Amino acid sequence: MTSNVFAGVKIDPKSLVKTLDIDVRSISSAIKGEDEKVLLPKKEKMKLRKERWLQKIENIKLAKQQQKAEAKRKATPVVGDLHPLMDALPELSDMVAASKFCRHPKTPAKKMLLTNFCQMKSTQKRQVLMQEVAQFHKTISDPLFKASPLTVLGEHLSKRLQLEREGKPF
Repeated sequence: MTSNVFAGVKIDPKSLVKTLDIDVRSISSAIKGEDEKVLLPKKEKMKLRKERWLQKIENIKLAKQQQKAEAKRKATPVVGDLHPLMDALPELSDMVAASKFCRHPKTPAKKMLLTNFCQMKSTQKRQVLMQEVAQFHKTISDPLFKASPLTVLGEHLSKRLQLEREGKPF
């Protein structure tokens, strides 16, 4: 008992022939035309080969440039988006305007501390460190600090924040 699976199927051979549009065809088939076989002259073939070769070289150069640029970007540290940082920092004009309104008496030279430790001279650094050590020993020997250090630190920080908000010097 053999059955032919395709016994009832009738396929027209003309429906199996597929033609390509002009846009889909390759360059050589577009040059040949529909059914005629046209050969390109040797000079045309050489020009096409040369164009393909130059295009290939150009693509290689472009790929190398992209790799070089990517390596350069990887070598530099990623900074990220600095806009939130710039928005968080106060404007210089706001700081100048605030300093014009509230003029404070000048503090003695001993109290003036440079904010950038790297820009200080060695004598200034030594003075600052000696002042910090003295303040540290004074704080440790305080009986209130010995009783409850976290409470004293919290009070100090709250006072300092309040002074910052009011714009007074420390």
